[in-house]
Amino acid sequence: MTIEYAVNGDAKIAYETFGDSGVPLLLVLGIDYQMVWWPDEFCERLVKAGYQVARYDNRDTGLSTHYPQPAGGSPWRALLGGGRPIYTMADMIDDGLAVMDALGWADAHVLGGASAYAQGLALLHPDRIRGLTFCMSFPATAHPLRILRYLKFGIYREFRKLPKATTPEQEIDNLIAIYRAQASPGYPFPEEWVREMATLSQSRSPRNPRTTQRHLAAGRATKLPPLSGITAPTLVVSGADDQLVKPSGGRDLAAQIPGAEFVLYPGVGHDLPEGIWDDVIARMPR
Repeated sequence: MTIEYAVNGDAKIAYETFGDSGVPLLLVLGIDYQMVWWPDEFCERLVKAGYQVARYDNRDTGLSTHYPQPAGGSPWRALLGGGRPIYTMADMIDDGLAVMDALGWADAHVLGGASAYAQGLALLHPDRIRGLTFCMSFPATAHPLRILRYLKFGIYREFRKLPKATTPEQEIDNLIAIYRAQASPGYPFPEEWVREMATLSQSRSPRNPRTTQRHLAAGRATKLPPLSGITAPTLVVSGADDQLVKPSGGRDLAAQIPGAEFVLYPGVGHDLPEGIWDDVIARMPR
């Protein structure tokens, strides 16, 4: 795929597209993960369903602009509102709009994977949204203490057990271990693809744990209006066996959006296994 760049202020946002025509569809990931973690085959499946697909690296990830780390701080302090952010969620939402503008899209469908930015895009720029699909998510408008109640913390103990990586190979092994820990227990683990993407991610931009802090701080710096203001048709997808987000997160997200459909998939974790692609695509609002 050919990498293109959209510009939003001081940020250059790397993106790529699948399909030459069709219904515009913007794929938006949450913190840390690069756009390559949207599987190529999933993007091609969306093209066959009639979409023109764009995916992009959030700022501070992948091939997009990276920023220096401020002194001190921690991810949990950032989540609770501590620290001074270098950029805000509004800036990151505008990054997605910059990609749409670069493609000449007046509006688009948005598919968000564990992404508060996708929710923010719908809330702050409703005129740019045709339809919404949220996966692995909870209400981004919730109070930080409420957000903590949506999360499962057992998996973080597993993450802390990972050895400190001192070589690119160890970084790749850790990425694979992280993905395996949150993969769907009811579906085959895509070992070959995960290793390929972990290797690609490492070569594009080594994982920086401080990105988590900066992204969380950006999220707390932008106040979003109530989710009840979303008028676009919406699908909310959750995994019954999600290791990071409780099903109540998805249920509450759907309950707060007028007319939203909620689907809970048994055996699905904090990912989007190939076994549910066709069903999710068929349910996505058109």
